[in-house]
Amino acid sequence: MTPFDADIATPPRTLALADPFGRTIDYLRVSVTDRCDLRCVYCMSEKMRFLPKPEVLTIEELDRLCSAFIGLGTKKLRLTGGEPLVRRGFMALVERLSRHLRSGALRELTLTTNGTQLAQHAAELARLGVKRINVSLDSLNPAVFARLTRGGDLNRVLAGLDAASAAGLKVKLNTVALARENRAEIPALLQFAHRRGFDLTLIETMPMGEIDEDRTEQFVSLAEIKAELASIWTLNPAAHATGGPARYFRVEETGGLLGLITPLSEHFCETCNRVRVTCTGTLHACLGHDDATDLRAPLREHPSADAPLIAAIRRGIALKPERHDFRIGMGEAPAVARHMSTTGG
Repeated sequence: MTPFDADIATPPRTLALADPFGRTIDYLRVSVTDRCDLRCVYCMSEKMRFLPKPEVLTIEELDRLCSAFIGLGTKKLRLTGGEPLVRRGFMALVERLSRHLRSGALRELTLTTNGTQLAQHAAELARLGVKRINVSLDSLNPAVFARLTRGGDLNRVLAGLDAASAAGLKVKLNTVALARENRAEIPALLQFAHRRGFDLTLIETMPMGEIDEDRTEQFVSLAEIKAELASIWTLNPAAHATGGPARYFRVEETGGLLGLITPLSEHFCETCNRVRVTCTGTLHACLGHDDATDLRAPLREHPSADAPLIAAIRRGIALKPERHDFRIGMGEAPAVARHMSTTGG
C-alpha cells in the first residue's frame, strides 16, 4: 500500500459510458500540460503562448478526474501533453493512479512522450506499473530531427529509448509521415524500430490549429507509404489491437508490427472507444470536432462530491459525433482551431 492508498480509494463502479451510437467508451487520453520542450513544425507554432498556471488542473484534480472516469468503466488511461514528463509533479500523479492498476479497476496506464526526459524516468515508470509507452520520433537524422523539432537533440531521445528498453518497457515509436521531410526515411525508421524490438506506427498529419507552415505541402497519404513499404517487405494484416485507432500489419521479414493511423485518407470512427480531456479539464469527445464540455468547473465547485463531475462527463459523451470530418487543402483553415499540443496526443 502506498501513502496514497490509505486516503484515496478506488471509486465505486457505476453505469459504464456509451455514446449515442452505442460505442462503449473505455479509453481516456488526458493531457497533463500544454507545455513542451520541443516545437515540432506540424504540431505547434514556434512562438506558442502557453496557458496560465491557474487554468491548468492540479495534480490532485487530475487524479480525481481520472478516477471518476475509471469508476465509469475506463480501462485504458493514456497521459499526454504537450510533453507529460515536463509537468512538475507528473511522477506523483503516476504513483497516485497506479493504485487503480493494483486494484484491477484499470487495465493499462501508459503515456505518450517525445523521449527527451525519458532517460531519468523510465525505471520509475516501470516500477509504478507502466508496461508500455509511445515515443514520438520523426527522423533518425540529427539535422532533420533538429529542424522538425526546432532545435531538439536526437541523442537525448535515443538515450531515453535505451533507458526504456533497460527498464523492460514495451516501446512503440510514433512517426508523423511528412511528404518533404521524412518520407524517404520511413523504411530506415521501420528497420531501426524492429531491430530494437519496437513497433512502429505511422500517422498522417492532422489539420489542427494554425501553425507556421501549410499542411497541404506536408501531407502524404499512408496508402502511398504502405504501397512503398510493401514493395520492400511482406505486410500481412495482423489482429493485434491496443485500443487505439491504428490498423496493424506484421512485417514478415522483421517479425515486427507496423501500425497505420489514417484520419484523413481512411477514417476509423466506427470503432472509436476514446475521448480526450485537456489540461484545463475540457472534455473533447471527438478529436476532429470543436465540441467541448467543461469538467474543471464541477471539479472545483464541488470538491467533495463527484456526482456533478460524473453528470458533466455523461453530458460530454452524449455529444460524441458518429465520425470526424478532417479535411486538408491548400488555404483551408484547420478542421479545429485548437492545437494538438493543447488537446493531447
